Amino acid sequence: MSEQPMLQFVSLNREMPKKRSAGERSQDFNEIYAEFARKKAAQQASRCSQCGVPYCQTHCPLHNNIPDWLKLTAEGRLREAYELSQQTNTFPEICGRICPQDRLCEGNCVIESAGHGTVTIGAVEKYITDKAWEEGWVQSLNPVVELNHSVGIIGAGPGGMAAADRLRRAGIQVTIYDRYDRAGGLLTYGIPGFKLEKDVVIKRNDQLLKGGINLELNCNVGLDISFNDLREKHDALIVATGVYKIRDIDLPGSERSGVVQALDYLTASNRVNFGDQVDAFESGELNAKDKKVVVIGGGDTAMDCLRTAVRQGATSVKCIYRRDRENMPGSQREVQNAEEEGVIFDWLSAPNEFLGEHGITNIVDIDNSSTPVHGVVANKMRLGSPDATGRRVPEAIEGSAYVEEAELVIKALGFEPEDLPSLFDHPELPVTRWGTIKAEFETGRTKLENVYAVGDIVRGASLVVWAIRDGRDTADAILNDLKSRNAIAAE
Repeated sequence: MSEQPMLQFVSLNREMPKKRSAGERSQDFNEIYAEFARKKAAQQASRCSQCGVPYCQTHCPLHNNIPDWLKLTAEGRLREAYELSQQTNTFPEICGRICPQDRLCEGNCVIESAGHGTVTIGAVEKYITDKAWEEGWVQSLNPVVELNHSVGIIGAGPGGMAAADRLRRAGIQVTIYDRYDRAGGLLTYGIPGFKLEKDVVIKRNDQLLKGGINLELNCNVGLDISFNDLREKHDALIVATGVYKIRDIDLPGSERSGVVQALDYLTASNRVNFGDQVDAFESGELNAKDKKVVVIGGGDTAMDCLRTAVRQGATSVKCIYRRDRENMPGSQREVQNAEEEGVIFDWLSAPNEFLGEHGITNIVDIDNSSTPVHGVVANKMRLGSPDATGRRVPEAIEGSAYVEEAELVIKALGFEPEDLPSLFDHPELPVTRWGTIKAEFETGRTKLENVYAVGDIVRGASLVVWAIRDGRDTADAILNDLKSRNAIAAE
Protein backbone atom coordinates (compact mmCIF):
# COMPACT_ATOMS: atom_id res chain seq x y z
CA MET A 1 0.00 0.00 0.00
CA SER A 2 1.26 3.52 -0.72
CA GLU A 3 2.07 6.08 2.02
CA GLN A 4 -1.29 7.70 1.35
CA PRO A 5 -3.60 5.55 3.50
CA MET A 6 -6.79 6.49 1.71
CA LEU A 7 -8.24 6.86 -1.82
CA GLN A 8 -6.92 3.44 -2.80
CA PHE A 9 -10.07 2.60 -4.76
CA VAL A 10 -8.19 3.37 -7.99
CA SER A 11 -5.72 0.53 -7.40
CA LEU A 12 -7.56 -1.86 -5.05
CA ASN A 13 -10.68 -3.74 -6.04
CA ARG A 14 -13.61 -4.24 -3.73
CA GLU A 15 -13.39 -7.49 -1.78
CA MET A 16 -15.82 -8.95 0.70
CA PRO A 17 -14.65 -11.39 3.37
CA LYS A 18 -14.39 -14.90 1.98
CA LYS A 19 -17.78 -16.56 1.74
CA ARG A 20 -18.09 -20.23 2.59
CA SER A 21 -19.16 -22.39 -0.33
CA ALA A 22 -22.89 -22.89 -0.78
CA GLY A 23 -22.51 -26.62 -0.30
CA GLU A 24 -20.68 -26.21 3.01
CA ARG A 25 -22.76 -23.43 4.54
CA SER A 26 -26.08 -25.07 3.60
CA GLN A 27 -25.29 -27.82 6.12
CA ASP A 28 -25.30 -25.59 9.21
CA PHE A 29 -26.64 -22.36 10.70
CA ASN A 30 -23.27 -20.65 11.17
CA GLU A 31 -22.59 -17.28 9.57
CA ILE A 32 -21.56 -17.57 5.94
CA TYR A 33 -18.74 -14.99 5.88
CA ALA A 34 -15.27 -15.43 7.33
CA GLU A 35 -13.64 -12.57 9.22
CA PHE A 36 -11.41 -10.05 7.50
CA ALA A 37 -7.76 -10.38 8.40
CA ARG A 38 -6.28 -7.20 9.85
CA LYS A 39 -4.35 -6.38 6.68
CA LYS A 40 -7.36 -7.04 4.43
CA ALA A 41 -9.63 -4.87 6.61
CA ALA A 42 -7.12 -2.03 6.42
CA GLN A 43 -6.82 -2.39 2.64
CA GLN A 44 -10.57 -2.37 2.09
CA ALA A 45 -11.06 0.58 4.45
CA SER A 46 -8.35 2.47 2.54
CA ARG A 47 -10.55 2.43 -0.57
CA CYS A 48 -12.72 5.18 0.97
CA SER A 49 -12.48 8.40 -1.02
CA GLN A 50 -12.97 10.62 2.07
CA CYS A 51 -15.44 12.63 0.01
CA GLY A 52 -16.52 16.09 1.16
CA VAL A 53 -20.19 15.11 1.41
CA PRO A 54 -20.26 11.57 2.82
CA TYR A 55 -23.49 10.15 1.44
CA CYS A 56 -22.79 6.89 3.28
CA GLN A 57 -23.11 8.79 6.54
CA THR A 58 -26.17 10.83 5.60
CA HIS A 59 -28.01 7.71 4.39
CA CYS A 60 -27.26 5.80 7.59
CA PRO A 61 -30.18 6.15 10.03
CA LEU A 62 -27.66 6.50 12.87
CA HIS A 63 -25.48 8.92 10.88
CA ASN A 64 -22.44 6.85 11.77
CA ASN A 65 -19.16 8.68 11.20
CA ILE A 66 -18.18 6.14 8.57
CA PRO A 67 -15.37 7.98 6.72
CA ASP A 68 -13.47 8.66 9.94
CA TRP A 69 -13.59 5.14 11.33
CA LEU A 70 -12.65 3.78 7.90
CA LYS A 71 -9.60 6.05 7.94
CA LEU A 72 -8.68 4.91 11.45
CA THR A 73 -9.00 1.28 10.36
CA ALA A 74 -6.79 1.91 7.33
CA GLU A 75 -4.18 3.41 9.65
CA GLY A 76 -4.33 0.40 11.98
CA ARG A 77 -5.90 2.38 14.82
CA LEU A 78 -8.60 -0.21 15.46
CA ARG A 79 -9.46 0.67 19.04
CA GLU A 80 -10.08 4.28 18.08
CA ALA A 81 -12.11 3.12 15.11
CA TYR A 82 -14.31 0.99 17.36
CA GLU A 83 -14.75 3.74 19.94
CA LEU A 84 -15.82 6.16 17.21
CA SER A 85 -18.33 3.71 15.78
CA GLN A 86 -19.71 2.99 19.26
CA GLN A 87 -20.42 6.69 19.84
CA THR A 88 -23.35 6.64 17.41
CA ASN A 89 -24.27 2.94 17.30
CA THR A 90 -25.16 0.90 20.38
CA PHE A 91 -24.78 -2.42 18.53
CA PRO A 92 -22.34 -2.00 15.61
CA GLU A 93 -21.52 -5.72 15.48
CA ILE A 94 -25.23 -6.44 14.88
CA CYS A 95 -25.70 -3.72 12.26
CA GLY A 96 -22.53 -4.82 10.50
CA ARG A 97 -24.13 -8.23 10.06
CA ILE A 98 -27.79 -7.57 9.27
CA CYS A 99 -28.17 -4.01 7.99
CA PRO A 100 -29.11 -3.87 4.29
CA GLN A 101 -25.96 -1.93 3.43
CA ASP A 102 -26.74 -2.28 -0.26
CA ARG A 103 -29.76 -0.01 0.31
CA LEU A 104 -28.20 2.33 2.89
CA CYS A 105 -24.53 3.27 3.36
CA GLU A 106 -22.92 1.16 0.65
CA GLY A 107 -25.74 1.82 -1.78
CA ASN A 108 -24.89 5.52 -1.61
CA CYS A 109 -21.10 5.25 -1.71
CA VAL A 110 -19.60 7.85 -4.06
CA ILE A 111 -16.99 5.56 -5.58
CA GLU A 112 -19.74 3.03 -6.41
CA SER A 113 -21.39 5.61 -8.66
CA ALA A 114 -18.01 6.16 -10.31
CA GLY A 115 -17.81 2.48 -11.20
CA HIS A 116 -15.16 1.37 -8.72
CA GLY A 117 -17.32 -0.79 -6.45
CA THR A 118 -18.50 0.39 -3.07
CA VAL A 119 -16.40 0.30 0.08
CA THR A 120 -17.25 -2.80 2.14
CA ILE A 121 -18.57 -0.70 5.04
CA GLY A 122 -20.62 -3.38 6.76
CA ALA A 123 -17.83 -5.96 6.74
CA VAL A 124 -15.34 -3.46 8.20
CA GLU A 125 -17.84 -2.40 10.88
CA LYS A 126 -18.33 -6.04 11.85
CA TYR A 127 -14.57 -6.62 11.89
CA ILE A 128 -13.62 -3.73 14.17
CA THR A 129 -16.40 -4.52 16.67
CA ASP A 130 -15.61 -8.23 16.78
CA LYS A 131 -11.99 -7.25 17.35
CA ALA A 132 -13.11 -4.95 20.17
CA TRP A 133 -14.87 -7.84 21.93
CA GLU A 134 -11.84 -10.07 21.36
CA GLU A 135 -9.42 -7.51 22.79
CA GLY A 136 -11.61 -6.43 25.71
CA TRP A 137 -12.18 -2.88 24.43
CA VAL A 138 -15.96 -3.01 24.89
CA GLN A 139 -16.68 -0.97 27.98
CA SER A 140 -19.18 -2.00 30.64
CA LEU A 141 -22.20 0.15 31.46
CA ASN A 142 -20.72 1.58 34.66
CA PRO A 143 -22.51 4.90 35.32
CA VAL A 144 -20.54 7.65 37.00
CA VAL A 145 -23.39 8.25 39.46
CA GLU A 146 -26.46 6.25 40.45
CA LEU A 147 -29.75 8.15 40.21
CA ASN A 148 -32.93 7.38 42.14
CA HIS A 149 -35.15 7.49 39.08
CA SER A 150 -36.35 4.60 37.01
CA VAL A 151 -37.54 3.85 33.52
CA GLY A 152 -39.54 0.79 32.52
CA ILE A 153 -39.23 -0.60 28.99
CA ILE A 154 -41.78 -2.98 27.47
CA GLY A 155 -39.88 -5.09 24.96
CA ALA A 156 -36.32 -6.44 24.92
CA GLY A 157 -35.73 -6.00 21.19
CA PRO A 158 -33.12 -3.69 19.64
CA GLY A 159 -35.07 -0.46 20.28
CA GLY A 160 -35.71 -1.26 23.92
CA MET A 161 -32.16 -2.49 24.50
CA ALA A 162 -30.63 0.58 22.84
CA ALA A 163 -32.70 2.86 25.07
CA ALA A 164 -31.79 0.79 28.13
CA ASP A 165 -28.08 1.02 27.35
CA ARG A 166 -28.14 4.80 27.01
CA LEU A 167 -30.30 5.37 30.09
CA ARG A 168 -28.26 3.04 32.29
CA ARG A 169 -24.99 4.73 31.32
CA ALA A 170 -26.56 7.96 32.61
CA GLY A 171 -27.30 6.32 35.97
CA ILE A 172 -31.02 5.64 35.50
CA GLN A 173 -32.47 2.48 37.07
CA VAL A 174 -33.85 0.45 34.15
CA THR A 175 -36.18 -2.55 34.06
CA ILE A 176 -37.06 -4.29 30.79
CA TYR A 177 -40.23 -6.40 30.60
CA ASP A 178 -40.49 -9.00 27.84
CA ARG A 179 -42.99 -11.77 27.18
CA TYR A 180 -40.40 -14.22 25.83
CA ASP A 181 -37.96 -16.40 27.74
CA ARG A 182 -34.90 -14.80 26.16
CA ALA A 183 -34.10 -11.16 25.47
CA GLY A 184 -33.40 -9.84 21.99
CA GLY A 185 -36.79 -9.92 20.27
CA LEU A 186 -36.46 -10.73 16.59
CA LEU A 187 -32.68 -10.66 16.92
CA THR A 188 -33.03 -13.80 19.02
CA TYR A 189 -36.00 -15.64 17.55
CA GLY A 190 -36.68 -14.05 14.16
CA ILE A 191 -33.29 -13.82 12.43
CA PRO A 192 -31.49 -17.08 11.63
CA GLY A 193 -28.01 -17.83 12.90
CA PHE A 194 -26.47 -17.81 9.42
CA LYS A 195 -27.08 -14.04 9.38
CA LEU A 196 -26.63 -13.35 13.09
CA GLU A 197 -25.05 -15.97 15.32
CA LYS A 198 -26.79 -15.87 18.68
CA ASP A 199 -23.68 -15.52 20.82
CA VAL A 200 -23.39 -12.02 19.33
CA VAL A 201 -26.79 -11.09 20.82
CA ILE A 202 -26.13 -12.95 24.07
CA LYS A 203 -22.93 -10.94 24.67
CA ARG A 204 -24.86 -7.68 24.46
CA ASN A 205 -27.65 -9.02 26.68
CA ASP A 206 -25.08 -10.07 29.26
CA GLN A 207 -23.46 -6.63 29.08
CA LEU A 208 -26.80 -4.99 29.93
CA LEU A 209 -27.42 -7.34 32.85
CA LYS A 210 -23.90 -6.91 34.25
CA GLY A 211 -24.41 -3.16 33.94
CA GLY A 212 -27.29 -3.29 36.38
CA ILE A 213 -30.30 -3.45 34.08
CA ASN A 214 -33.15 -5.57 35.43
CA LEU A 215 -34.75 -8.01 33.01
CA GLU A 216 -38.21 -9.45 33.67
CA LEU A 217 -38.75 -12.27 31.19
CA ASN A 218 -41.93 -14.31 30.56
CA CYS A 219 -43.81 -11.18 31.57
CA ASN A 220 -46.96 -10.29 29.65
CA VAL A 221 -48.01 -6.68 30.22
CA GLY A 222 -51.77 -6.59 30.66
CA LEU A 223 -51.78 -10.10 32.10
CA ASP A 224 -48.88 -10.54 34.56
CA ILE A 225 -48.62 -6.84 35.35
CA SER A 226 -50.88 -3.97 34.36
CA PHE A 227 -49.88 -1.03 32.20
CA ASN A 228 -51.07 1.35 34.93
CA ASP A 229 -48.90 -0.42 37.52
CA LEU A 230 -45.88 0.11 35.30
CA ARG A 231 -46.70 3.80 34.89
CA GLU A 232 -46.96 4.19 38.65
CA LYS A 233 -43.80 2.20 39.30
CA HIS A 234 -41.53 4.13 36.93
CA ASP A 235 -40.77 7.78 36.24
CA ALA A 236 -41.07 7.05 32.52
CA LEU A 237 -42.27 4.11 30.44
CA ILE A 238 -41.14 3.14 26.94
CA VAL A 239 -43.22 0.89 24.69
CA ALA A 240 -40.82 -1.02 22.45
CA THR A 241 -42.82 -4.12 21.61
CA GLY A 242 -42.14 -4.25 17.88
CA VAL A 243 -44.83 -5.56 15.54
CA TYR A 244 -45.70 -9.24 15.77
CA LYS A 245 -49.16 -9.58 14.26
CA ILE A 246 -48.90 -11.58 11.05
CA ARG A 247 -49.99 -9.93 7.80
CA ASP A 248 -51.99 -12.69 6.17
CA ILE A 249 -53.82 -13.58 2.98
CA ASP A 250 -57.14 -15.39 3.22
CA LEU A 251 -57.06 -17.89 0.37
CA PRO A 252 -58.97 -21.13 -0.11
CA GLY A 253 -57.12 -23.92 1.67
CA SER A 254 -55.36 -21.62 4.16
CA GLU A 255 -56.50 -23.84 7.03
CA ARG A 256 -54.66 -26.91 5.71
CA SER A 257 -51.89 -28.46 7.73
CA GLY A 258 -48.57 -27.54 6.18
CA VAL A 259 -49.59 -23.92 5.56
CA VAL A 260 -47.68 -21.99 8.25
CA GLN A 261 -46.59 -18.49 9.19
CA ALA A 262 -43.01 -17.27 8.80
CA LEU A 263 -42.50 -16.16 12.39
CA ASP A 264 -43.73 -19.48 13.81
CA TYR A 265 -41.39 -21.30 11.45
CA LEU A 266 -38.32 -19.15 12.17
CA THR A 267 -38.92 -19.12 15.93
CA ALA A 268 -39.14 -22.93 15.99
CA SER A 269 -35.89 -23.22 14.02
CA ASN A 270 -34.05 -20.78 16.28
CA ARG A 271 -35.34 -22.52 19.41
CA VAL A 272 -34.11 -25.87 18.11
CA ASN A 273 -30.70 -24.32 17.46
CA PHE A 274 -30.68 -23.09 21.07
CA GLY A 275 -31.25 -26.71 22.12
CA ASP A 276 -34.90 -26.29 23.12
CA GLN A 277 -37.46 -29.05 22.73
CA VAL A 278 -39.97 -27.87 20.10
CA ASP A 279 -42.86 -30.27 19.60
CA ALA A 280 -44.05 -28.65 16.37
CA PHE A 281 -40.58 -29.14 14.90
CA GLU A 282 -40.29 -32.75 16.06
CA SER A 283 -43.71 -33.56 14.59
CA GLY A 284 -42.67 -32.11 11.25
CA GLU A 285 -45.23 -29.30 11.32
CA LEU A 286 -42.52 -26.61 11.36
CA ASN A 287 -39.70 -28.65 9.84
CA ALA A 288 -38.79 -28.59 6.14
CA LYS A 289 -36.80 -31.84 6.13
CA ASP A 290 -37.51 -33.98 3.04
CA LYS A 291 -40.29 -31.64 1.88
CA LYS A 292 -41.01 -29.53 -1.15
CA VAL A 293 -41.17 -26.01 0.26
CA VAL A 294 -42.80 -22.89 -1.16
CA VAL A 295 -42.31 -19.51 0.52
CA ILE A 296 -44.66 -16.66 -0.36
CA GLY A 297 -43.20 -13.16 -0.10
CA GLY A 298 -40.27 -11.05 -1.27
CA GLY A 299 -38.87 -9.41 1.87
CA ASP A 300 -35.96 -10.30 4.11
CA THR A 301 -38.18 -12.53 6.26
CA ALA A 302 -39.00 -14.58 3.16
CA MET A 303 -35.28 -14.86 2.39
CA ASP A 304 -34.67 -16.09 5.95
CA CYS A 305 -37.35 -18.77 5.56
CA LEU A 306 -36.00 -19.91 2.19
CA ARG A 307 -32.46 -20.29 3.42
CA THR A 308 -33.58 -21.95 6.65
CA ALA A 309 -35.54 -24.55 4.65
CA VAL A 310 -32.42 -25.34 2.64
CA ARG A 311 -30.49 -26.00 5.86
CA GLN A 312 -33.26 -28.18 7.28
CA GLY A 313 -32.91 -30.52 4.32
CA ALA A 314 -35.85 -29.63 2.07
CA THR A 315 -35.94 -31.52 -1.23
CA SER A 316 -36.74 -28.29 -3.11
CA VAL A 317 -37.21 -24.66 -2.08
CA LYS A 318 -39.06 -22.10 -4.19
CA CYS A 319 -40.13 -18.50 -3.67
CA ILE A 320 -43.31 -17.05 -5.13
CA TYR A 321 -43.33 -13.25 -5.34
CA ARG A 322 -45.84 -11.08 -7.17
CA ARG A 323 -43.38 -8.47 -8.46
CA ASP A 324 -40.08 -8.81 -10.28
CA ARG A 325 -36.58 -8.94 -8.87
CA GLU A 326 -35.98 -5.21 -9.30
CA ASN A 327 -39.11 -4.34 -7.29
CA MET A 328 -38.74 -6.72 -4.38
CA PRO A 329 -38.31 -5.21 -0.89
CA GLY A 330 -35.67 -7.65 0.31
CA SER A 331 -31.89 -7.34 0.07
CA GLN A 332 -30.44 -8.24 -3.32
CA ARG A 333 -27.46 -9.67 -1.47
CA GLU A 334 -29.76 -12.10 0.32
CA VAL A 335 -31.41 -13.11 -2.96
CA GLN A 336 -27.98 -13.90 -4.38
CA ASN A 337 -27.07 -15.95 -1.32
CA ALA A 338 -30.34 -17.86 -1.58
CA GLU A 339 -29.84 -18.58 -5.29
CA GLU A 340 -26.31 -19.85 -4.61
CA GLU A 341 -27.80 -22.24 -2.06
CA GLY A 342 -30.27 -23.67 -4.58
CA VAL A 343 -33.42 -21.61 -4.08
CA ILE A 344 -35.59 -21.06 -7.17
CA PHE A 345 -37.49 -17.78 -7.55
CA ASP A 346 -40.80 -17.56 -9.37
CA TRP A 347 -40.92 -13.84 -10.05
CA LEU A 348 -44.17 -12.16 -11.08
CA SER A 349 -46.31 -14.90 -9.53
CA ALA A 350 -49.04 -14.73 -6.92
CA PRO A 351 -50.89 -17.52 -5.07
CA ASN A 352 -54.66 -17.85 -5.14
CA GLU A 353 -55.31 -21.27 -3.57
CA PHE A 354 -53.67 -23.99 -1.45
CA LEU A 355 -54.51 -27.45 -2.74
CA GLY A 356 -54.89 -30.81 -1.09
CA GLU A 357 -53.61 -34.08 -2.48
CA HIS A 358 -56.42 -34.60 -4.98
CA GLY A 359 -56.16 -31.11 -6.42
CA ILE A 360 -52.70 -31.46 -7.92
CA THR A 361 -53.73 -32.69 -11.35
CA ASN A 362 -56.99 -30.93 -12.03
CA ILE A 363 -56.54 -27.78 -9.97
CA VAL A 364 -59.82 -28.84 -8.32
CA ASP A 365 -59.75 -29.98 -4.70
CA ILE A 366 -62.08 -32.81 -3.74
CA ASP A 367 -61.75 -32.12 -0.01
CA ASN A 368 -61.18 -28.52 0.97
CA SER A 369 -59.92 -29.00 4.51
CA SER A 370 -59.17 -32.55 5.65
CA THR A 371 -56.02 -33.22 3.62
CA PRO A 372 -52.57 -31.63 4.07
CA VAL A 373 -51.33 -29.10 1.56
CA HIS A 374 -49.86 -30.59 -1.60
CA GLY A 375 -49.64 -27.60 -3.91
CA VAL A 376 -50.10 -23.90 -4.53
CA VAL A 377 -52.21 -22.59 -7.40
CA ALA A 378 -50.56 -19.40 -8.64
CA ASN A 379 -51.11 -16.93 -11.46
CA LYS A 380 -48.43 -15.27 -13.49
CA MET A 381 -48.49 -11.51 -13.05
CA ARG A 382 -47.48 -8.36 -14.93
CA LEU A 383 -46.77 -4.92 -13.51
CA GLY A 384 -49.49 -2.41 -14.36
CA SER A 385 -49.85 1.30 -13.65
CA PRO A 386 -48.35 2.84 -10.49
CA ASP A 387 -50.53 3.21 -7.40
CA ALA A 388 -50.59 6.17 -4.99
CA THR A 389 -47.20 5.16 -3.59
CA GLY A 390 -45.60 5.10 -7.04
CA ARG A 391 -45.17 1.32 -7.17
CA ARG A 392 -46.56 -0.48 -10.20
CA VAL A 393 -49.50 -2.67 -9.26
CA PRO A 394 -49.23 -6.40 -10.06
CA GLU A 395 -52.05 -7.68 -12.28
CA ALA A 396 -52.94 -11.32 -12.92
CA ILE A 397 -52.52 -12.55 -16.49
CA GLU A 398 -55.70 -14.26 -17.58
CA GLY A 399 -55.35 -17.99 -18.22
CA SER A 400 -51.89 -18.18 -16.65
CA ALA A 401 -52.72 -20.34 -13.59
CA TYR A 402 -50.24 -23.09 -12.75
CA VAL A 403 -49.62 -25.43 -9.84
CA GLU A 404 -46.45 -25.49 -7.76
CA GLU A 405 -46.18 -28.69 -5.75
CA ALA A 406 -45.58 -28.11 -2.06
CA GLU A 407 -45.66 -30.05 1.20
CA LEU A 408 -44.83 -27.02 3.31
CA VAL A 409 -46.03 -23.51 2.44
CA ILE A 410 -44.62 -20.62 4.47
CA LYS A 411 -46.40 -17.27 4.32
CA ALA A 412 -43.86 -14.46 4.77
CA LEU A 413 -45.95 -11.39 4.06
CA GLY A 414 -44.78 -9.08 6.80
CA PHE A 415 -45.99 -7.90 10.18
CA GLU A 416 -48.53 -5.47 11.59
CA PRO A 417 -49.03 -3.99 15.08
CA GLU A 418 -50.98 -5.91 17.64
CA ASP A 419 -53.98 -4.22 19.27
CA LEU A 420 -51.96 -2.82 22.17
CA PRO A 421 -54.80 -0.81 23.79
CA SER A 422 -56.70 -4.10 24.20
CA LEU A 423 -53.63 -6.22 24.93
CA PHE A 424 -52.52 -3.82 27.66
CA ASP A 425 -56.11 -3.17 28.79
CA HIS A 426 -55.37 0.52 28.39
CA PRO A 427 -57.73 2.12 25.83
CA GLU A 428 -56.15 5.54 26.36
CA LEU A 429 -52.96 4.42 24.61
CA PRO A 430 -52.92 6.57 21.45
CA VAL A 431 -52.72 4.66 18.18
CA THR A 432 -52.93 5.55 14.51
CA ARG A 433 -55.43 4.10 12.05
CA TRP A 434 -52.76 1.49 11.22
CA GLY A 435 -52.50 0.41 14.85
CA THR A 436 -49.05 1.89 15.47
CA ILE A 437 -48.55 4.07 18.52
CA LYS A 438 -48.82 7.82 17.95
CA ALA A 439 -45.51 9.25 19.09
CA GLU A 440 -43.23 12.11 18.18
CA PHE A 441 -40.31 11.19 15.98
CA GLU A 442 -36.93 11.94 17.58
CA THR A 443 -38.39 12.05 21.12
CA GLY A 444 -40.83 9.13 21.22
CA ARG A 445 -43.25 11.13 23.37
CA THR A 446 -46.92 10.15 23.32
CA LYS A 447 -49.89 12.15 24.56
CA LEU A 448 -49.84 10.07 27.77
CA GLU A 449 -47.69 11.72 30.39
CA ASN A 450 -44.29 10.06 30.74
CA VAL A 451 -45.13 7.36 28.19
CA TYR A 452 -42.86 7.00 25.15
CA ALA A 453 -42.66 4.60 22.21
CA VAL A 454 -39.85 3.51 19.89
CA GLY A 455 -39.10 1.32 16.90
CA ASP A 456 -41.49 -0.69 14.78
CA ILE A 457 -44.47 -0.08 17.05
CA VAL A 458 -44.21 3.55 15.93
CA ARG A 459 -42.84 3.20 12.39
CA GLY A 460 -44.45 -0.06 11.36
CA ALA A 461 -42.26 -2.98 10.29
CA SER A 462 -38.85 -1.43 9.63
CA LEU A 463 -35.12 -2.00 10.10
CA VAL A 464 -33.17 -2.84 13.23
CA VAL A 465 -30.98 0.19 12.66
CA TRP A 466 -34.02 2.49 12.85
CA ALA A 467 -35.11 0.86 16.12
CA ILE A 468 -31.63 1.52 17.55
CA ARG A 469 -31.83 5.14 16.41
CA ASP A 470 -35.27 5.57 18.01
CA GLY A 471 -34.13 3.96 21.26
CA ARG A 472 -31.14 6.26 21.57
CA ASP A 473 -33.10 9.40 20.67
CA THR A 474 -35.91 8.59 23.08
CA ALA A 475 -33.48 7.85 25.91
CA ASP A 476 -31.96 11.30 25.39
CA ALA A 477 -35.43 12.87 25.36
CA ILE A 478 -36.33 11.15 28.64
CA LEU A 479 -33.13 12.39 30.28
CA ASN A 480 -33.93 15.93 29.13
CA ASP A 481 -37.54 15.65 30.29
CA LEU A 482 -36.47 14.42 33.72
CA LYS A 483 -34.05 17.31 34.00
CA SER A 484 -36.71 19.80 32.97
CA ARG A 485 -38.97 18.46 35.75
CA ASN A 486 -36.09 18.94 38.20
CA ALA A 487 -35.96 15.19 38.71
CA ILE A 488 -32.29 15.32 37.85
CA ALA A 489 -30.25 18.27 38.97
CA ALA A 490 -28.82 20.22 36.07
CA GLU A 491 -25.12 19.83 35.80
